[in-house]
Amino acid sequence: MVRSAGGRRWLWRQGDARLGAAIAQRLGLPELVGRLMAARGIGPDLATNFIDPTLRALMPDPYVLQDMELAAARLAEAARRGESVAVFGDYDVDGACSGALVARALRALGCRVRIYVPDRLKEGYGPNAPAIAALCDEGASLIVCVDCGIAAVEPLKAAEGRADVVVLDHHKAEGPIPRVAAAVNPNRLDDQSGLNGLCAAGVSFMAMVATHRLLRRDGFFDSRTEPKLMDLLDLVALATVCDVMPLTGLNRAFVTQGLKIMARRERVGIAALLELAQQRDTPSAHTLGFFLGPRINAAGRIAEPDAGMRLLLTDDPIEARGMAEALDAVNRRRQEVEADVLEAAMAAGAAQAEAGHPVLLVTGEGWHPGVVGIVAGRLKEKFNRPACVAGVADGVAKGSGRSVPGVDLGTAVIAARQNGLLLTGGGHAMAAGFSFPAEDQARFHAWLDEKLAHASALPGAADLLVEGTLAVRAADAALAEQLGRLSPFGPGNEEPLFVFPRSRVVKADRVGKEGATIRIFIEGEDGGRLKGICFRAREGALADLLLGPRGTPIHLCGYLRAERWNEQVSACLHVVDGVAA
Repeated sequence: MVRSAGGRRWLWRQGDARLGAAIAQRLGLPELVGRLMAARGIGPDLATNFIDPTLRALMPDPYVLQDMELAAARLAEAARRGESVAVFGDYDVDGACSGALVARALRALGCRVRIYVPDRLKEGYGPNAPAIAALCDEGASLIVCVDCGIAAVEPLKAAEGRADVVVLDHHKAEGPIPRVAAAVNPNRLDDQSGLNGLCAAGVSFMAMVATHRLLRRDGFFDSRTEPKLMDLLDLVALATVCDVMPLTGLNRAFVTQGLKIMARRERVGIAALLELAQQRDTPSAHTLGFFLGPRINAAGRIAEPDAGMRLLLTDDPIEARGMAEALDAVNRRRQEVEADVLEAAMAAGAAQAEAGHPVLLVTGEGWHPGVVGIVAGRLKEKFNRPACVAGVADGVAKGSGRSVPGVDLGTAVIAARQNGLLLTGGGHAMAAGFSFPAEDQARFHAWLDEKLAHASALPGAADLLVEGTLAVRAADAALAEQLGRLSPFGPGNEEPLFVFPRSRVVKADRVGKEGATIRIFIEGEDGGRLKGICFRAREGALADLLLGPRGTPIHLCGYLRAERWNEQVSACLHVVDGVAA
């Protein structure tokens, strides 16, 4: 165990070497890859589905989800009748993807579909009575709420007697369920599916699979071509990664297969975003989380709330290009707004962390509610604590929180709302949204500190779980490509971290527009040479270490990734930490 330039402990993951060797032998993999699988709890019987996850092997009967039969029956009825359907979504990536998925699927079945996404500033999150009533006035006979609605008991009453409502959600549902035609949510207290790690797009995909099954049984497709639902998996993959869902089991199949669909670049909205972000290689989970997600999210944060969903729905390449450029511009503006909030939030968070608060709760007058979630995530990363950030306007604080593994923020926020501490509040284990009278900040903070007191035992910086050491000479392109077979990486299947001991930086310079990225070349004791890169390294101990005296031996910790350029593959070390040898 080592304390590093980043103030982190390096903990060594323990694995069963014999089991790893057995897995490697069975699948014809390098022994290192087999050992990594064994360390993740993947035994020989599960290894094939881990390396090649398919829906055929990993997707259960959709009816294991509570209310799915009711939802599928109502959606199938809408298709048979060619009904007017309103899809009510959310303004984040999961909301945009699940909304686009349901809208596309229902349109392909002959429904007339209208999408609606509430304005974050004017309407807040989820269904509201005026919007629901307006959709009924427009003639919607069915309203499908995606990525929202499970807690909207009162707002959805506006549809009673006028339109049926189907809810396809995944947020925690610890209160009463709305009285609707169907409420499918793996996080309902009475749901026994075990699929609580699905995002709303995953739930929506399963709903459409169940709907197609009913229609197929009844002969609906005897006289028309059945749409290919598999072609919608790129939307499920994008939502799953950006909503930080565990990349295990069914989610792993969703993302793996969805990335294959996305690689064909047939969805013109996603293709336009990839081109704009200069992502010309095969998409990965990293591509989704760092290049696509922020641009789609930006619209709902500080611009048109439905712009992301409309981009995913268009089939016009010219329109898609214009919409992608607009989202990119909004994202740059979002970054500027975020920077204005971040500095003050970091200072307040540091003071609270120093004072020993298990949970950070910082607010600021006029902070834009569209960026507080991102800032909360940055605070969570910096201080390894659950962090909540809110902007105050007209005496009300509206904000978002982000948590760390093992600390269920969503449950604490829901309980606070149920106990009268909040005006609104909901979420899941890793993220939550809330609002409260600004004067009640101390009460809410005390509640969070009490309910999540165990977070005080966390170290000041997140531990790094290291797989082992690698010699520089062994870190070649072939090994990097083999390690990539364990992808997609994310929660539940973290990318392998390795230590490159006693490496010497022989060249280092700053690259990029703002100089916050450091490029290095290192040599090992064995004489091997390897290129490396370190992001977010504008300043700090790690930057000093990399840019320090040449030839000084240091231990470097990072990911070994394969990079492709002009059909050539090379290995690159993505540095995340280091310590003097």
